[in-house]
Amino acid sequence: MRTFLWCTICPLLAAQYDLVVYGGTAGGAIAAVAAARDGLRTALLEPRDHIGGMMSGGLSWTDYGKKEVIGGYALEFFFRAGRYYNIRQYGQEAAWNFEPRVAEQIFREMLREAGVTVLFRHRLREKDGVLKSGRRITGILMENGESFEAKVFSDSTYEGDLMAQAGVSYTWGREGAAQYGESLAGVRDETPYHQFKFNLSPYDAAGKLLPEIQPGPYGRPGDPDKKVQAYNFRLCLSSDPANQVPYPQPPGYSPRRYELMARLLQAFVAQNGRAPRMNEVLKPDPIPNRKVDVNNQGAFSTDYIGGSWEYPESGYARRDQIWRAHIDYIAGLLYFLATDPQAPPSLQKEIRGFGLAKDEFTDTAHWPHQLYVREARRMVGEYVIVQKDLQTDRAKPDPIGMGSYNSDSHNIQRIVTPEGWVRNEGDMQVAVQPYQIPYRILVPKRGEVENLLVPVCFSASHVAYSSVRMEPQYMILGQAAGAAAKMAIAAGIRVQDIDTRALTARLRSQGAVMEYVPSAYSENWNLFRR
Repeated sequence: MRTFLWCTICPLLAAQYDLVVYGGTAGGAIAAVAAARDGLRTALLEPRDHIGGMMSGGLSWTDYGKKEVIGGYALEFFFRAGRYYNIRQYGQEAAWNFEPRVAEQIFREMLREAGVTVLFRHRLREKDGVLKSGRRITGILMENGESFEAKVFSDSTYEGDLMAQAGVSYTWGREGAAQYGESLAGVRDETPYHQFKFNLSPYDAAGKLLPEIQPGPYGRPGDPDKKVQAYNFRLCLSSDPANQVPYPQPPGYSPRRYELMARLLQAFVAQNGRAPRMNEVLKPDPIPNRKVDVNNQGAFSTDYIGGSWEYPESGYARRDQIWRAHIDYIAGLLYFLATDPQAPPSLQKEIRGFGLAKDEFTDTAHWPHQLYVREARRMVGEYVIVQKDLQTDRAKPDPIGMGSYNSDSHNIQRIVTPEGWVRNEGDMQVAVQPYQIPYRILVPKRGEVENLLVPVCFSASHVAYSSVRMEPQYMILGQAAGAAAKMAIAAGIRVQDIDTRALTARLRSQGAVMEYVPSAYSENWNLFRR
């Protein structure tokens, strides 16, 4: 009966692989490379047109934490970037900052060399795209009519759609402080970073809330919610006039949308006796060839606070609308800063010294092709990594790599205080010590799905995810997923049952790092970089 059902849906057309990786993020690319290098017949299916996710989508100033914890194929990527830019002449080997198009070129080279079949414009059918027999995924169906069978699957997307359709337990938003005993969980008390440093009224002359302020309810410190930290686009701007495209004015642009920013700029000038500089309202970090990677900076910036809440559980059409809304918000902000008389002239001049990089994102009007989905769904799997795993219980019996970046959640909502002032809520920037990442966060609970690995929407609380979610760690987890798929297939067992000691040993042999050993070279390099 199961064979008849399969053939009825896609008669004799299913492409067959050992591993099918859904999602061409950095984690997905490395999962596919790792599996193919281990001899698996591997396909990488990307719903859109590019490989690398945020690594090629504008996040060019790498969030590495302690460089010493990054090894294996992730480190190979950075060494390849170093060779591209020939930075050995400067006494370095790895390039941690690079142009988006160069990052994608490197991922494509690694995939081609490994022999991975890469297919673009292959998006999972929205409601009935996963076929199962018992606890195994037998195939997946694409919107374009193609279908794929595999012994093991990997959901390597930022959204976790394959995981969700497969019936795996998951969550999104913030757990309450009581759920896992996390002091950082839930709604945050007042936080100092990316915060309003001036008491600004949130109301217009008619007593209505200004745009970009949420009406509530906001919750009490420690409360859970289903709100998601802010997304943005990591822009690639150029200071080279020959390589610039002017900031676009988005459809329906109105300067009124940025009234809160106007008030913030006015208060800054009054308090400091000078206009703010570009790096006080945006975060432009230098990358090669006169370009910058622009991120959020301060209380009102490129983070579209509140715009991400619906994203994890939305359908494709609504997600497309959310992408468009983020483009309109950020493009409008740049246009406002560059042209509006409420922006100080010196700031306008500095902003207009840059433009969208003409040689980047050439098929998407020079705008990044990847929305920065900092967090969407999170699997609730065999083991949920939580705050204590980053701070006190940092050693694991089944390590697959390490993390070291601070717990980093961007703001989640913009609220009105009981005193009547505007404030941001949700920011979390709390240091951690280097910690081991356990294999168990990659696999669903026993009894749910036995041939699925999840290296991006892995099993974590919001607090822990905010540290492990960095792109180098996605690549580290992707390498482990590829190696684990090989072991499960070779032994004919569930992904939950592989020999994790053997997996750790295998990853070590591939250069993965399981222990943090400070490097004098790295520390000196950090000092030089500052």
